[in-house]
Amino acid sequence: MLRKNKPMIIIFLTPAVFCYLAVFLYPTLRTFVMSFFAVESVSDSLSDWSFNGVGNYIKIFTTPMFLQAMKNIGRLWFWGGAGVMFLALLLAVILTSGVPARLKVFYRSIIYLPNVVSAVAMGTMWINYVYNSDYGLLHNVFNAVGFNDLSKVLWTGPGTRFWSMLVAYCFGMVGYHMLIFMSGIEQIPADYYEAAYLEGCNPWQRFVNITLPFLRGVIRTNIVMWTVYTVGFFVWGQLFSPVNLSNDTVAPMNYMYELVFGASSSASTIRDSGSGAAIGVVMMFLVIIIFFSTERIVKNDDIEM
Repeated sequence: MLRKNKPMIIIFLTPAVFCYLAVFLYPTLRTFVMSFFAVESVSDSLSDWSFNGVGNYIKIFTTPMFLQAMKNIGRLWFWGGAGVMFLALLLAVILTSGVPARLKVFYRSIIYLPNVVSAVAMGTMWINYVYNSDYGLLHNVFNAVGFNDLSKVLWTGPGTRFWSMLVAYCFGMVGYHMLIFMSGIEQIPADYYEAAYLEGCNPWQRFVNITLPFLRGVIRTNIVMWTVYTVGFFVWGQLFSPVNLSNDTVAPMNYMYELVFGASSSASTIRDSGSGAAIGVVMMFLVIIIFFSTERIVKNDDIEM
């Protein structure tokens, strides 16, 4: 049967394979090769490339701005990930613990709604209507309760800009990871919870001994997805520092964009697509390392439902 359908299979697979090679594999390989050459513009022909060995990698790892970007992305991944996973799991457990179906759909939609709004719109809302020190939400709330000093804080200023950006970004990500947790919890057979309840287990014991073990694969998926989104962190850094790169908000993708396109208004950055490609390769390997690390650390232990 398979041999008879082989020509038809090839016909249907050919467009998908071609698109994969043209849109994903070729740019990936070209970027990897480019990272070992001195290249000014991504549009330069191969004849204009000058072999540079690992010079681009040495350059970026000795540049203070890139090191600061790596530090920022590390803090974003760890602190932001811890907060997002905690809130997402908490909300997922609450919404799957006997909440009426209509209310569950309503709350799930409300919590997920920020993830639907574009990052540009969400970031603009936080900057102008939450963090503004003259008429923002935080200013009005702190002023109403008598915390006058806090009401005057410049939340998007030096020293607080990173944490303000982190909170705003995480606000929109909780709903996404909550849905993944909910899908995992809803797959756990109710018989386990009923048996634990009859044995006298309290909610915390049921959560630790039933819910968490069955969610190991889901937790691993969420960590990998959070890593992918964190590595690709770009728009929020541009919104909170729209003119020039800032140590508070710069991420590797922001610095790579600066090197490749020379986007800073200060025009102090020389276009260097080879170093930009090296940053892309470093970020790719970072995702791979975290993926295999989570595979080793968070194991399923062959739990069967």
